[in-house]
Amino acid sequence: MEEHTSSNPAVVHTVPGPPELTEQISQSLDRQNSRLVSKHVADEVERNNKKYWDLFYKRNETRFFKDRNWTVNEFDEFMNEDVGTGVLLEVGCGVGNFIFPLLSWSNIRYIHACDISPRAIEFVKQNPLYNPDKMNAFPCDVTEDSILTEISHGSVDIATLIFVLSAIHPDKFALAVANLFTLLRPGGIVLFRDYGLYDMAQLRFKPGHKISDKLYMRQDKTRSYFFSTKEVLEMFTRAGFDIISCNYLTRKTINVKENIDVDRTFVQAKVRKPVS
Repeated sequence: MEEHTSSNPAVVHTVPGPPELTEQISQSLDRQNSRLVSKHVADEVERNNKKYWDLFYKRNETRFFKDRNWTVNEFDEFMNEDVGTGVLLEVGCGVGNFIFPLLSWSNIRYIHACDISPRAIEFVKQNPLYNPDKMNAFPCDVTEDSILTEISHGSVDIATLIFVLSAIHPDKFALAVANLFTLLRPGGIVLFRDYGLYDMAQLRFKPGHKISDKLYMRQDKTRSYFFSTKEVLEMFTRAGFDIISCNYLTRKTINVKENIDVDRTFVQAKVRKPVS
């Protein structure tokens, strides 16, 4: 889940690594380790992942996330005549903050959009811009085989994982990525962005919220994982993808009203299914 923070227009920088592991960061991590989430609670959160995301959208409806207009600058693949006019699969579409703005500036021919929350999918279908002739929105857990029956294998040109895998248990990352590999056509691309190691969102967790290494539970029992570029590279390489790029990004978030002035850290990657 992407953090909702009102901020200034962001300047995003590519950097060689995550923030330096300072004494302050080490102390924050030590405090988190002083009281971990119990196995009982962690297992319950995993079993009821869909329920907690449905409750999230019941509370927030379409108000929580901003439209992802930044994607036009970050992912120029949508302007590419080879893949940018084809079929898109957005995993974790939420209420459509990516796909609906995309309609105004891309030439994507058809959009599949899925989310683990049935309630979120209903909000997508209620949007006046939703066109069932050019869109297929459906509830789905990307770590399960059901997505493979919803979309023809080898038919997707671009798949997106934007702040999606961080909400899934890391033991299931490989299943999700393998399913995308099956659905993509040869030469198809995955666009990935998610939380990076030592991001502000990781460091502000208090004791009692850490489940395991880099995996945390929010107050509403949704989860958040924080990636290194190394594990993202390994995850996609093991699944058979060729790496186009994989980098840390930093962005300063400033909100004078809320007295916020912090550096955010993300990992962004582009990978391709081999042509042969």
